[in-house]
Amino acid sequence: MRTPSHPLPPRETERLEALRQYRVLDSDREANFDEISKLAAFICKTPIAAVTLVDKDRQWFKSSVGLTKTETPRDQAFCGHTILETGVMVVEDASKDVRFSQNPLVTGNPNIRFYAGAPLVNRDDYAIGALCVIDSVPRVLTDEQKEALTSLSHLVMTELELRKLTGELAEALREVKALRDILPTCSYCRNIRNEKGEWAKLEEYIMDETVTRFSHGVCPDCAKVHFPGLDLTGKDRK
Repeated sequence: MRTPSHPLPPRETERLEALRQYRVLDSDREANFDEISKLAAFICKTPIAAVTLVDKDRQWFKSSVGLTKTETPRDQAFCGHTILETGVMVVEDASKDVRFSQNPLVTGNPNIRFYAGAPLVNRDDYAIGALCVIDSVPRVLTDEQKEALTSLSHLVMTELELRKLTGELAEALREVKALRDILPTCSYCRNIRNEKGEWAKLEEYIMDETVTRFSHGVCPDCAKVHFPGLDLTGKDRK
């Protein structure tokens, strides 16, 4: 197996599974995440900000300001290092940092010098990505800006959890609808089992569950079988 060129956090397999559960990779842009990126860029006074998710071999942008790319290889991702941290990771000058000085994103477009990222940590303590801000000139962050970046990363996770919960509820409703469309019936007498586990005749079940009411008669086919000498259709009546 090829050894990855990027650092891996502990329990990487479980972390990737946690990321998959949000079903957010390659999804459309969403205003809530875009607003958070804009606010992060405004607070930290940087031209670039992004909500990133660190996949197995790539870094994918759920939202970004000042970037045209939607993803980068993971071995170039600054956020791949951020998910190893417990707090905000700050790189004041990437050209002087041994981890990043030869990174194509530093030596070429967008010419990253300054980077700061707050990990996106879920309830199970898996860091699935980062909220980051970037500049093409060396910078520092104040303590207040670091605190704000951390708070915004928590807001990103709240949005992701809400998005996940909404999807799970929608799926549960689809399953309930599918189950309601399936009536358990006896193979012999055709009685139906209701939600209480009780068996009832078809007409009784329908009357209990709907506003439908039944009237009884004899269809022509049954009339021929059970009453062969009688005309129950009313055709001979004058």
